Amino acid sequence: MELTLHMQAYLDQYRFKYLALYHALREAIQDGRLPGGMKLPSTRELAEQYGLSRGAVAQSYDMLMAEGYVHAETGRGTFVTDAGYSPRQAENIKESPIRLSRWGDRLLHLPAAPLEPATRADISFVNQPLEMSRFPYEEWRSALSHAGGPKGTGLQHKAPPEGDGQLREAIASHLRVTRGIMARPEHVVLFNGSMQAIVLLFQLLMNEGEAAVVENPGFHGIRSAIGACGGKVIPAAVDRQGVLPQEWDAGILFVTPSRQYPTGAVLSLQRRRQLLEWAERHDAVIIEDDYDSEFRFGGRPIEPLKTLDTQERVIYIGSFSQTMFPGLRLGYAVLPEGLVAAAVRAKSLYEPMSPGLLEQRALARFMAKGCYTRHLRRLTRLYGARHRQFWNRMHEMAGGLFELMPGDAGLHVYANWLKSPEAFGAFCEAANRRGVYFRDAQAYWMDQGPPAACFGFAHLTEEKMEEGIRRLALAWQDVQKFS
Repeated sequence: MELTLHMQAYLDQYRFKYLALYHALREAIQDGRLPGGMKLPSTRELAEQYGLSRGAVAQSYDMLMAEGYVHAETGRGTFVTDAGYSPRQAENIKESPIRLSRWGDRLLHLPAAPLEPATRADISFVNQPLEMSRFPYEEWRSALSHAGGPKGTGLQHKAPPEGDGQLREAIASHLRVTRGIMARPEHVVLFNGSMQAIVLLFQLLMNEGEAAVVENPGFHGIRSAIGACGGKVIPAAVDRQGVLPQEWDAGILFVTPSRQYPTGAVLSLQRRRQLLEWAERHDAVIIEDDYDSEFRFGGRPIEPLKTLDTQERVIYIGSFSQTMFPGLRLGYAVLPEGLVAAAVRAKSLYEPMSPGLLEQRALARFMAKGCYTRHLRRLTRLYGARHRQFWNRMHEMAGGLFELMPGDAGLHVYANWLKSPEAFGAFCEAANRRGVYFRDAQAYWMDQGPPAACFGFAHLTEEKMEEGIRRLALAWQDVQKFS
């Protein structure tokens, strides 16, 4: 017998022919073209019909059998399972409403995260992942091999919810040397990126109806985390010295003091002390996110707020997303002693075992051997040179359009628009037509903020950066020409 299957569509989609056949057969069973009880062709017949090997057909049948779509009868052949899905059954299915918890309902009604518009830009000033040619891959591969142990014995171990002890020790040592934080390994808890840590901390520290303070402008994900917990957001104004301390009626403050996100402002020492005094008066907790100050290419190192904390009120958040590679989803929090047990217990509900033990052990080795520090030094020199180039070329070619916020660290520059607000929208469109894209800073404001842009520069070569800035200048000429 011959079957008529939509093979070509699946052949275009899947690299391996056995996968294409598997999906084509499964679709035919699901939509009723291959009804329950029907005998399928032999592997030889189907292989000849579609120009496949018998092994590929047999592998497809095995996959369908494992999922219960077909069954084999000795001496008779392969049959579609009688309990298969049929279109008539689908017509009788009525969707029942699912009642969500208050948390689930709040989550659904939160504003969606701002999406990057689809563009055809060939030069983007939105930061991209690190070029792997700049990554010490051989050293990382050696660390992975060591973490695996002889004959893979290291793969048999399990990590506790708080993460691998070797990596927590390495992080504590790194923070003591580079950031002046006297962290103890038992106070370091690992997470799948910094946002997982932040969301879980809000769940632990805030009841429904309570308030948390966040910087405005600031990262939209923080506001979403508070909203999902049923909390109220209190916006805190930011100027060129960072967040402006107020007498907020709240129990949590989220702040980026080493390099305010997104403006890049550095919080002054006086204001740091004011924030700690506020936390003491209100019995509050401060969550400090140190998201990209590892890359400091000028000026003196800025000590984290955590180093001034004498009352264990500051939670320090860090991540390896910017310094390593995006696929390594590892963040961490340095917690006050009184919060460690609750955080570990909460994390164990989501992950009884910390995932990615091989990568955790490899990173611990990578750091202990000094590879991580050398890697950071190389990147800091590279990014520092690109920052200077961006700063100089913007002043030369587009200095009348933007006021660049000063900074000596990080991977992007915040720039205030110097022309009229009406002209900013036209300029963005003109730049896009020129094949250049940058991020509109309005996404970071809770209300209508002044026109501004965020320019990521770390991923751009000298040639790309210069060409991108030249096109920005031409885009402004386009605006003037048609206005």
